[in-house]
Amino acid sequence: MDTVHDDRQEVRDEHLREAVASSERPKPPNAFSSCMTFGSRSLLRIKHIPEQLFDVTVFPIIFLLMFTYLFGGAIAGSTAEYLQFLLPGILVMTVAQITMYTGLDINNDIRKGIFDRFRTLPVWLPSALVGSLLVDTVRYTGASAVMLGLGYILGFRADGGLLGVLAAVGIVLFFSFSISWVWTTLGIIMRSDKSLMMASFMVMFPLTFVSNVFVDPNTLPGWLQGFVDVNPISILVDAVRGLMHGHATIEQIVWVFIVSGIFILIFAPLTMYLYRNKK
Repeated sequence: MDTVHDDRQEVRDEHLREAVASSERPKPPNAFSSCMTFGSRSLLRIKHIPEQLFDVTVFPIIFLLMFTYLFGGAIAGSTAEYLQFLLPGILVMTVAQITMYTGLDINNDIRKGIFDRFRTLPVWLPSALVGSLLVDTVRYTGASAVMLGLGYILGFRADGGLLGVLAAVGIVLFFSFSISWVWTTLGIIMRSDKSLMMASFMVMFPLTFVSNVFVDPNTLPGWLQGFVDVNPISILVDAVRGLMHGHATIEQIVWVFIVSGIFILIFAPLTMYLYRNKK
């Protein structure tokens, strides 16, 4: 009996050694698959907490209705005419204001300790950030669709046609992707999500309201026009309005890509440096 028991134990030990010390190891995931995995993680958050979509569904509707019907008559004399001017600007403002959520997600992961676990995984290091940014692009697209759908119901018409609208949405998404890197940097630096939200409010509030979103800059005082002209939000709004209404210039579009490139070149490497060295 002892001999039989010993033989069975040896067989079990051999199977265990083969399972644990197998020469075949799974291949590490490539950059694309790891980004998709982290992106699906962000999508699952939305699935289980659907109220996160309020900022891309309810808020755009409130903004467009409120500013069109409260200020349209006073500013333009006609809500229909003001809607033609306002909708591209409100689209930019709405999407720009929700770019902070990637930074908030990173900040929450840091405080909960998940951040440290991600950095020890054998995956492409930026995949956790890029995956979240890709999902945020889906959120931006949803906000754009809601805004444009409501705008067409209210009477907005794009003289630039379907191609102009698609190009305008595409340039908004690219700009939003670039500015999201600013919030990922601050998300790593800030100690709490409340601090990050306050910082984003202090930056985005003057950029969106002191711009050409609501009024023609030519109606502003000269000293204020200088700020509005170099405001990144104003630069984007000019290009989006031009594309939607069919009179965009190459210069307007190029300036958007220049500003977006500056954001990416500065804050993407800075985010990765802080991501690697966060203690």
